[in-house]
Amino acid sequence: MGERQVLPGYCLLLPDPVVPHLNALQGDARSQFLADMSEIGDVLLVVTGAVRVNYAMFGNVEPALHAHMFPRHADEPEAIRSAQPWALDWHAAPGFSEGQHGALKRRLAQELKRRQARRCGAA
Repeated sequence: MGERQVLPGYCLLLPDPVVPHLNALQGDARSQFLADMSEIGDVLLVVTGAVRVNYAMFGNVEPALHAHMFPRHADEPEAIRSAQPWALDWHAAPGFSEGQHGALKRRLAQELKRRQARRCGAA
């Protein structure tokens, strides 16, 4: 989960090993990164009740591939509902803490594991 929870459930995905950008990944590794990104988005939709997920990959400041995933909710204040996440007040956003965000992190992990187990059982 993101260091600053500018939107509740904001997550980051990094490949292992880290590469400079998406095009540096080849074949299966690239497919796996993109599949993982979309699966995290699916899990965010289920667990948070979001209506959509915003995805972003830039790498202009940090030359290491990473994907941002922002769950978006229908009940967001009108002033931010259509704003892109970098227009939000990141300084005012709560920092990630186990006390405040740990339960959500555990639910996300449980849903990811459940999906993985279902795939492995179906194989």
